[in-house]
Amino acid sequence: MIRIIGIDPGSRRTGYGIVDMSGATTNYVTSGIIRLPEGTLPERLQLIFDGLSQLIEEYKPVVMGIEDVFFARDPRAALKLGQARGAAILAGTNAKLAVSEYSPRSVKQAVVGTGAADKKQVQMMVTSLLKLPSEPSEDAADGLAVAICHGHSMRSQKIMSEAGVKGFARGRLK
Repeated sequence: MIRIIGIDPGSRRTGYGIVDMSGATTNYVTSGIIRLPEGTLPERLQLIFDGLSQLIEEYKPVVMGIEDVFFARDPRAALKLGQARGAAILAGTNAKLAVSEYSPRSVKQAVVGTGAADKKQVQMMVTSLLKLPSEPSEDAADGLAVAICHGHSMRSQKIMSEAGVKGFARGRLK
């Protein structure tokens, strides 16, 4: 069994999801949102780092998946998102977790089956895959989707490695 934390970073809300994966079985552990109050960006980045560090300490995941920056029309928003990602990645690396990054399209593809899925579809599939009694919030569902995507990627890498395929990296042959 491996415990995975998935992160959907944001400068206002950072979603997270933690799952346990054993073979093809994925079990829900916890999920939620780190809500960031008004304040300066450095203060919000500190809250992301502290909040994720506390979750990592409490739940002890061994790997982290994080959603990569998507193309944004507003360069300032993209910069803030990048800084939020940096705070989250630092929380993971500070706890000695291996961190892997996934594009939003890859996460949606892994969970829903299409990279063009909307947030509602991601929520529905996460609820179904993890057999949850109710839908998590959008941000928490996105964090869980990243964790599931990372688990699938790790499983694929293991299968390919055991089959003797060399040069396999995150879903593609080099």
